[in-house]
Amino acid sequence: MLKYIDYDKMGRGQHGWLDSHFHFSFAEYYNPDNVRFGVLRVVNDDRVAPGAGFDTHPHQNMEIVSYVVEGELTHADSMENKHTLTRGQAQYMSAGTGVFHSEHNWGEKPLRFLQIWILPDKEGYEPNYGDHRFEWEERADKWLPIASGDASSPAPIHIHADVNIFAAEITKGASLAFLVGKDRQAYLALIEGAAQVVGRTTGHALSAGDAMEIVEEDITAAAKDTAHVLVLEMKKA
Repeated sequence: MLKYIDYDKMGRGQHGWLDSHFHFSFAEYYNPDNVRFGVLRVVNDDRVAPGAGFDTHPHQNMEIVSYVVEGELTHADSMENKHTLTRGQAQYMSAGTGVFHSEHNWGEKPLRFLQIWILPDKEGYEPNYGDHRFEWEERADKWLPIASGDASSPAPIHIHADVNIFAAEITKGASLAFLVGKDRQAYLALIEGAAQVVGRTTGHALSAGDAMEIVEEDITAAAKDTAHVLVLEMKKA
């Protein structure tokens, strides 16, 4: 099963310094039919103005992954971590029993990043933070493992959930397959570019910002324009 999700029809929050598109119900956007996809609770496409950001606030019992699309993301938290990430890099925070953190754009250019919340496999983990500075070329026409709950995965970021996160940049005219087996599902976000995503019998053209829910179906993404793609694969709900 493939379900196309139009970027222009997503929930949206505009606050001057922040322009967010909500893939699932969040903040001022609520749709009872669009609260989560499996253990995937939040995917926010956030654009933050220079000198602005999310001031210190708490989280608990949530696995949070941030993937930087452009600009600089500066993280600080109550565990005394403070790091700045740039394009194609990712950070992870297990909120566990409770943590305070902030996310800011202290750079001179606009920041765009995907904020991803995943429900953990149990509550009460000790809070933790990590990040990884991937080289851009590592995702060239192949799936780069970003994060995983599988200890045997080559992904450098470990999360407390049965989820595997991959990124790829597919060259215009090239194709890349992704396998979603029995009792599995995946959420594909087309971050930049354009691609045709095709399953067994159907397909759909995706533009920058669009997404697709994929259930028990292998797909192929054919880039009509160089396509920057993120996929979150997980157990079927």
